[in-house]
Amino acid sequence: MGYAERNTWAQVISSIIAAAVYAVVLIPRLRTQTAHEVQWVQPMLWTIVASIVASIVLSIGIGIVAGMINPDTEHRADLRDQEIDRFGNRIGQAFLIAGSLGALTLTMVRADWFWIGNTLFAGFILFTVVGGIARLIAYRRGFQ
Repeated sequence: MGYAERNTWAQVISSIIAAAVYAVVLIPRLRTQTAHEVQWVQPMLWTIVASIVASIVLSIGIGIVAGMINPDTEHRADLRDQEIDRFGNRIGQAFLIAGSLGALTLTMVRADWFWIGNTLFAGFILFTVVGGIARLIAYRRGFQ
């Protein structure tokens, strides 16, 4: 497993865990409060920061273990890695655009900020997860 693929695994894993933790924090609040009353900004910011930090730490940890197992592994992205990255970004961008359009629509109908912010957040999470999964499939099966 190359350097770029390990980073993709770290990003996908940390994003899935972060989204799950955010949902676990937010859903009980929505059961007892209206969307307008729910305190969502701070949990979202913590989730974003924690996801970034976890991705970095996980990537470093996987890199250390991989380096001990196979010290000859290349640590630079080659042309194939760059093409796979572009492929994953193209797949993921559809979800980023959908989240942005959803948030724009919610803004036009004057929805609560809770729904607008969480729609954008969902678009970012789906961009990372779906785009990352597309990259991982491309690493394993190729892409065309």
